[in-house]
Amino acid sequence: MTAYDDKKRDGILSSAPSLGMTDMKNDSFLNLYRHGFIRTALCIPSVRIADPEFNARTTIECAKEAAQKGALFAVFPELGLSAYSGDDLFHQDALLTAVREAIVTVVEQTKPLDMLCVIGAPLVVDTRLFNCGIALHHGRILGVAVKSYLPNYREFYEMRQFRPATDAVSTEISLAGHDGVPFGANLIFSVDKIPNFRFFIEICEDVWSPIPPSSYAALAGATVIANISASNITVGKAYYRHNLISNQSARTISAYLYTGAGFGESTNDLAWDGHGIIYENGTLLAESERFSLKPQVITADIDLDRLAQDRMRMTVFSDTAGQHNKRGEFRTIPVAADPPAAPFLLERDIPRFPYVPSGTEDRHRRCYEIFNIQVNSLIQRLSAADIENIVIGVSGGLDSAHALIVAARAMDRMGRDRSHIFAYSMPGFATSRKTRDNAVRLMTALGVECNETDIRESCMQMFRDIGHPYARGENTFDITFENVQAGERTSHLFRIANLRNAMVLGTGDLSELALGWCTYGVGDHMSHYNINGSVPKTLIQYLIRWTVSSSQFDSATTDVLTDVLDTEISPELVPGGTDDAPSQKSEETVGPYELQDFNTYYVTRYGYLPTKIAFMAYCAWHDTASGAWPDVPESKRRAYTLGEIKHWLTVFIHRFFHTSQFKRTCVPNGPKVGSGGSLSPRGDYRAPSDGSAAPWLQNVQKIPGEVE
Repeated sequence: MTAYDDKKRDGILSSAPSLGMTDMKNDSFLNLYRHGFIRTALCIPSVRIADPEFNARTTIECAKEAAQKGALFAVFPELGLSAYSGDDLFHQDALLTAVREAIVTVVEQTKPLDMLCVIGAPLVVDTRLFNCGIALHHGRILGVAVKSYLPNYREFYEMRQFRPATDAVSTEISLAGHDGVPFGANLIFSVDKIPNFRFFIEICEDVWSPIPPSSYAALAGATVIANISASNITVGKAYYRHNLISNQSARTISAYLYTGAGFGESTNDLAWDGHGIIYENGTLLAESERFSLKPQVITADIDLDRLAQDRMRMTVFSDTAGQHNKRGEFRTIPVAADPPAAPFLLERDIPRFPYVPSGTEDRHRRCYEIFNIQVNSLIQRLSAADIENIVIGVSGGLDSAHALIVAARAMDRMGRDRSHIFAYSMPGFATSRKTRDNAVRLMTALGVECNETDIRESCMQMFRDIGHPYARGENTFDITFENVQAGERTSHLFRIANLRNAMVLGTGDLSELALGWCTYGVGDHMSHYNINGSVPKTLIQYLIRWTVSSSQFDSATTDVLTDVLDTEISPELVPGGTDDAPSQKSEETVGPYELQDFNTYYVTRYGYLPTKIAFMAYCAWHDTASGAWPDVPESKRRAYTLGEIKHWLTVFIHRFFHTSQFKRTCVPNGPKVGSGGSLSPRGDYRAPSDGSAAPWLQNVQKIPGEVE
């Protein structure tokens, strides 16, 4: 048996692991900090105006709560130790002195916490009053950031009390018993024991400016932006905040933490909603409850590896950093912080189906877009090639059913009769009655030209020609037996296309390409055009469900499609099954598609380590009670142990990196439909066919197997 031409694989890594493992005992592995994540917190304490002692207490209480939740980084509101709405009270020595005393209290009381904090306070430096953000860790003041842009319009009068960062003279100050504390608007704090954790502090209005300081900080290496804000509320402002922070985090490819002032600020002329939000590269991770009367601590897990990977891949980010190189203008403050050692699974939602939105409306929108990308792409290819007809093999399974309905809609939009689609059922030695009947039913319901060509006679001739034992009456169901059938089907389709001036439409999907689960060359690997090539198996299931739920076709068609969705996924190449159930089940060999699509996404989209992918998969799949299950009935929901995840990830790595790249190097043309990727070398993914899987297989061994 050869790895170069398989619809199945030999016995390597093909059996499922034993179950019943106690995965949670593996504390070390099940810690998010080991896998490129950090837990962050937005802290919104209640305040009293001009009462720093009270504000210090509520700050400390929130800090302790954040630490108990496993957060390493906590961000507090602007001027939180004094309250933001003090107006001319900021010019009173009594208040400013009390603030400095409160800073000492917070520094001392947070010393036992394994956590970095950023708190807001007014500070007088060189006889100038500045709006500051103070970074603390284990009783040490790491540095003091200064607000760059002071709003002085409409309800804002900050320039009446404060000076901007450009007016600062000193670059170091003494504060709370600490000398030589870095001071300014150009500080980047680098946490040396956590790769890619470099944070920058900007204050409220800074992000509302045309070019926020965080833009330059990100280009200089900051990956996490902490914005300590007060931000009063007016109608529509919360919506604008979302747009602003989402856009800034996406432009800077950073995590952006924005926290606003909560209950207790003055309502003389303004109102406050305590709005805190956390975005990661444009994606909302967490949001506080607005208008809460109680203190809040909101946590979110940041994926630092994702940010680093996206920056590495987005060449325009590096180009911009090169053209606007202000790295020398920033000062890097080293931080020796140890992450929490206790086990912490992720709080952030890790979708079980990363290619499929969990929300019904988003999912329908996604399916509509993908379906129309496929339809329009096929129309363009037919028009450019000046070909009126399509030839397609219809198996009665998911992929060919979806390709056929796309072809039918393409003909509709081109104003051609669906009889221009020459559809062929091609039963072989293991075709079940159910799939054969569904193929005919679907062709008939769609009104395409319905044909059946039994390939068994031509396969027998091939067996005789090559001397295969099956031709002598021996039940040798080897890889040759399987691929002769796959090859005969494709050979027939290509010659029919020649005969009838038609284009062979491919049906194979992204999942099969990732796993090499296709017969190379003259097999299901090849076609004139393949519209499914960048659509994974799990997403094809949802595309078909969408066509049913949105009534894209008549009831006869949707009835067949519903039956196809309930059909066991199988190549149907080895005899031995029943009329309704095949002897082969693809997922018993290559693994559950829901898990392998998860692996495909994070390997191809982000290039994560296998250990990280396994940890994320465990967070997503270790139970059936939590998280979203988009349109998945309870009877079909399943959980995976860490041992199972490791097993199937090992199978994936072996197949993806070691045995299958040569098939992806020469795939037919087909449209890329999503940012999750295409495996075409002309679309997304280029790799040598003779590469080694060694680094990935070595790393996967670090994943715990069976845990006692």
